[in-house]
Parts: sequence; C-alpha cells; structure tokens
Amino acid sequence: MRLRLVPKETSLDFFRFWKTTFGASVLAMVASVVLFLLVGLNFGIDFLGGTTIRTESSQPVDVGAYRDALDPLGLGDVVITEVFDTNFGPEQNVASVKIQAQEGEEAVSNAVLDEIQGALRAYDSNITFPSVESVGPEVSGELIQTAAIAVVLAIMAVLVYIWLRFEWQFSLGAVAALVHDITLTIGVFALLQIQFDLAIIAALLTIVGYSLNDTVVVFDRVRENLRKFKQRPLVEVLNLSINETLSRTVMTSVTTLLALISLYVLGGDVIRGFVFAMIWGVIVGTYSSVFVASAILLYLGVTRDTSKTDGGAGTQFADIDA
Repeated sequence: MRLRLVPKETSLDFFRFWKTTFGASVLAMVASVVLFLLVGLNFGIDFLGGTTIRTESSQPVDVGAYRDALDPLGLGDVVITEVFDTNFGPEQNVASVKIQAQEGEEAVSNAVLDEIQGALRAYDSNITFPSVESVGPEVSGELIQTAAIAVVLAIMAVLVYIWLRFEWQFSLGAVAALVHDITLTIGVFALLQIQFDLAIIAALLTIVGYSLNDTVVVFDRVRENLRKFKQRPLVEVLNLSINETLSRTVMTSVTTLLALISLYVLGGDVIRGFVFAMIWGVIVGTYSSVFVASAILLYLGVTRDTSKTDGGAGTQFADIDA
C-alpha cells in the first residue's frame, strides 16, 4: 500500500474565490512594499560594510567559544564561520570573523581590532591573524546594486523564455507570480528583521527557479488540455490542469520542505537566513503558481490554436503519486 498525500483524482475548484485570493495577494504585495519603505531591511555586513578577520590556530575552531569571547565587546553583528580547504594541513584550523562597521566609521578601527584580537587570544593563546580585510560603504552600495540587477535580469529572462515557449498571456502570468514571490519574501524579511545578505540574494534567485518550474508544469498541462478540450471554458480547463498536476506539486513541495526544515533546525546560524528564505519561497511559490499565475491567465484569456496537437507538452511526470 502506497502513501498518498492527495487522492489520485481530485476535482477541487481553485477559482471559486479567485478574485478574493488574487486581491489578497495584491494587498500582501502592497504591504510588503510599505514595510520595505518604512521599516527597511536588516542588511548584513555584505551590504553595510565592515571588517573580515581571518584567524588560524592549531586548536580546532569552536564558533560558540569565539562568539562568547567577543560578545562582551558589544560589536553588533558578528558572523563567525569555519573555513575549510583541502590545502590546509592538520594543524591549520582557520576561521573567518566578520564584524559590521561601527557607527560613524567605514571599517573597524585599529583600537577595536586590538580588543578583538586580545579577546580571542584570551581564549586561545596560539591563535594568529593572517589577514584583515575591510569593506567600505562604497563597495557595499555596489553589491546592493549588482544584486538588484541580478534579480531583475533573472525575471526578464523568464519573461522572454515563457513568451517564446507559450504565449504572452502565459508569460505575464509567470512573471507576475515571480514578482509576487520576491516581493513577499522581501516583505517578510522587513517584517521580521532577519539579516539580509548576499546569501539571501542567492535564495531569491533560487526561489525564481523553483517557482518558475512549478508554474511551467501547470502551464504545460493547461496548453495540452486547451488543445484536447477545445470547447470547454477556460476556467474549467485551468481547474482540470491544476487538479491533474496537484499530485506532482504537493510531492515536490513537501519533499523540498522536509529537507529545508531539517537544514533550518540542524544547520546552524550561518545558513539559517538562507534556509528560511527558501522555506518561505517554496510556500509562496507553490501558492502563486495556482492563485496568481493561473488567475492572470484566466483574466487575460488565451487564444486557442486548434491546428496543433497535444503532443510534446512535456508533462509526462505530472501524475506521479503523492
């Protein structure tokens, strides 16, 4: 007996209250923009500037002990990670200590550096500091600009890809879903004030890929059913297509979330922000594929090309058991 997360055949009406769900999505996006403008993001060292200190010792790196040693200094945001390299010898235990720029300063001052080194030496007398690097506000500003450009270019590439593969109505629906996912992710980071750094930008780009994949699977089945059921109303075709791919959607989302939740609980502070963004992205990405992308398609309508067959739609894996 196989476990099913959803019945083999479903007939859920996803568009019974589509205007309400779409309106709620729009309101959530507006709220996210307001939070971003009024509250702002809790930018990390990558975007605010700061100093990175590289440490090396014959003793194993203990991130918790390093943090306890530095906490009394009141340095603000401190990120400590162990550095691994196959070229390191058995006596080379390397760590990276990132400290945000202090108020009114472009980088950590020499006096503060001396305090940091003294605190770490008090814990480990054998520790050395091979390098100290600072990132100023100018470089941080360039990183913010580059990150924003990367996200915009990814969305534009998706727009062109969907437009070429389907029709412009499908393209606008897919891009609307991506904008929805990214906007809500930024909004929840502004609301919860979770640290926003380059790892979160990587998560946003990953969310774009995940959400797009889910949307394309649904749209492929929609295109196939539009050719198969030429006289059915569009809303019925959309409902049928989503129900037919529901098993695949649920299975993909649940298995992905199981892995992400495990990482969130056991992965530690270093990747927790990234994993949280991915968890949130999977949830809103699954939601937007149905209640945003498909709703846009229903509103705009689509021209049916009856001259083409339904072969080659690429949905042979849409009916896997869930």
